[in-house]
Amino acid sequence: MHEEPARALTARGAGSHGQEGLDRLCVLPEAATMGTAHARTGDQLLAELGPRRVFMMGDNPALPTMPPRPALADFFRLRLEPFTARHMLHSARRARELGLAEPVVLACLLHDISVAGLLRSHHGHWGAQMVAPYVSEEVAWAIRQHEILRFFPDASVGYDYPESYRQMFGPDYTPPAHVQDAWRSIRSHRWYMTARLVTLNDLYTFDQEEEVDIGEFEDVIGRHFRQPVQGLGFDGSPAAHMWRTMIWPNNFL
Repeated sequence: MHEEPARALTARGAGSHGQEGLDRLCVLPEAATMGTAHARTGDQLLAELGPRRVFMMGDNPALPTMPPRPALADFFRLRLEPFTARHMLHSARRARELGLAEPVVLACLLHDISVAGLLRSHHGHWGAQMVAPYVSEEVAWAIRQHEILRFFPDASVGYDYPESYRQMFGPDYTPPAHVQDAWRSIRSHRWYMTARLVTLNDLYTFDQEEEVDIGEFEDVIGRHFRQPVQGLGFDGSPAAHMWRTMIWPNNFL
């Protein structure tokens, strides 16, 4: 049976950038729909417009309103998908309890931020780009490379291929050639262990019943995350558009 595309229809949303009083269609992005029953062509989408029906731009009233100058904690509380945000918080707490250096704790805190608020595919690369203007080069590199290292055991530190991956991807799944090439190239990197520690403190069982608040890491963030005074998304950095995308994730363009 063909499913109707999942999208929200909202009306008269506060702060909707001149669209007040109109029905606003929320269209899923192409990257999320191609190859699925949710895919829609441009002419199909245009056919849904009408005199009082437009594509959504600006705030979606179904989402919490972000402050004018959002900080990292605001994204954790108001935008990031709760399951993955909790996963990152638990990962960071685990790293801190083991007495690891604060940059490692921060990398654990941010390692899946793209999964939680932007894109899943190549999430380490996207996440590293998102945070690169605000963290050390080492932290951004570790976030990028944990995407690769998670597939490859390292007996020297007691890291095995996650058993949960056999269930999620299948028992015979093999990472593609570009991932294997990347693994071979980063094993001798000076920051290899920083990225490896992210995988060691990742929680592949996802057993996260205890709540952790981002405030627990306020000190680490304050020392190692350069929060722009203009707010994330409005500082003109090369990654600002990624944070604005999370503020307004349902914009048509």
